[in-house]
Amino acid sequence: MEKKRYEIDMCSDPLVPKLLLFSLPLILSGILQLLFNAADMVIIGRFAETEELAEQGLAAIGATAALSNFFINVIMGVSVGCNVIVARYYGAKRDREVHDAVHTSIMLCVTLGICVAIPAMILCKPILILMKTPDNVLDQAVLYIRIYFAGLPIIMLYNFGSAILRAIGDTKRPLYFLTAAGFINVFLNLFFVTVLKMNVEGVALATVISQTVSAFLVLMTLMKSEASYRLILKDLKIHLRIAGTILRIGLPAGVQGMVFSLSNMLIQSSVNSFGSTAMAGNTACGNLEGFVYTSMNSLYQTSISFTSQNLGGGQYKRLNKILLYCLIIVSCVGLLMGYGFYFAGRTLLGLYTEVSTVIDYGMIRMRVIMTTYLLCGIMDVLCGSLRGLGYGILPMIVSLLGACGFRVLWIYTVFAAHHDLTVLYVSYPISWALTASVHLICFILVRYLMEKKRRS
Repeated sequence: MEKKRYEIDMCSDPLVPKLLLFSLPLILSGILQLLFNAADMVIIGRFAETEELAEQGLAAIGATAALSNFFINVIMGVSVGCNVIVARYYGAKRDREVHDAVHTSIMLCVTLGICVAIPAMILCKPILILMKTPDNVLDQAVLYIRIYFAGLPIIMLYNFGSAILRAIGDTKRPLYFLTAAGFINVFLNLFFVTVLKMNVEGVALATVISQTVSAFLVLMTLMKSEASYRLILKDLKIHLRIAGTILRIGLPAGVQGMVFSLSNMLIQSSVNSFGSTAMAGNTACGNLEGFVYTSMNSLYQTSISFTSQNLGGGQYKRLNKILLYCLIIVSCVGLLMGYGFYFAGRTLLGLYTEVSTVIDYGMIRMRVIMTTYLLCGIMDVLCGSLRGLGYGILPMIVSLLGACGFRVLWIYTVFAAHHDLTVLYVSYPISWALTASVHLICFILVRYLMEKKRRS
């Protein structure tokens, strides 16, 4: 019954309906997860005791986004390796390896979560100072991010557990769990801020508590399963061979995410130079972008899972079709959501703040990013297909040079000569287009070599 209700056979037709069946719950899950942070910012922006506290709180949360992603992305990268390996073994029906991969993944998650959380809590303040976070924002930003990092190991358990479920085709139950956690988060936000009169510390606590609930539900699902991916606590162990394979695929993705965050931290520092009002507008727009990005990123996750399972199951002829259909779907999502958000921009930004100058700054970013965001989705899907084929380092190198390297170069050359926010934001679509083009060339070459080797 469990298999019939929740799992998807990725290795048989029809392909497009299964891609949609898999990706739509992922899109909804990603949007719900973003609502955690959106609820933080909306409630701070609308219900803080004074307009000054609202603007400072909004800026403080936004100032921590790139920093939190820097530390989190290394763990999230390893979860990509977990997804790839579990999906490959599951597609090949190698039950023992599925069992070992699941338990290795959970142990890696907990270990990495603790190892990252401790230095992150210690280093967050000096890093925020280096990022030129304004003095009137710094203390609140540090308080918010330290509470968030304290809950990092538990939060990561949800992401790794979800990666395991995605690998076997189950994207529905993580959606149900996030829905429950989302309601808890909103309730706690309102309670801490409006009743207890807390500020950023209240919304940080609400986020950690609610995501802990979703992590618990995912782990209970794995423990109660009767399939090969069942989690048995006494069997928790790091199997070195499987851990090595997971890290070989996942760590490059994590390193890529960290360097991406470094470039975004550099961009955030550039935005900070325009003052707290510009920071608040950038934060609100960035959160809205997140809804479009996570929807497109769901196709990245889809391409990884479907490519990995079909590779493990020996369905080589389906690999190119998976990429093509994922590219078509992600382009449609990027166009519809990107332009939809842009045309409704002032109304949507008004949900976060009533300050007109903050909304004006948000629209500057929205005008550049939202109208070109499909390029980011195309870039990510191509990268996901390469990772699903087992390549970790190649897409990392391409992404670091094409996206991160280009943005850093842009900031120190073009932006330095023309100190304008529009000029700063234009670096994004150009870097997406360059990186996507190289990823496509790499995929064509990899598939050619695979077919050549298979026929020889």
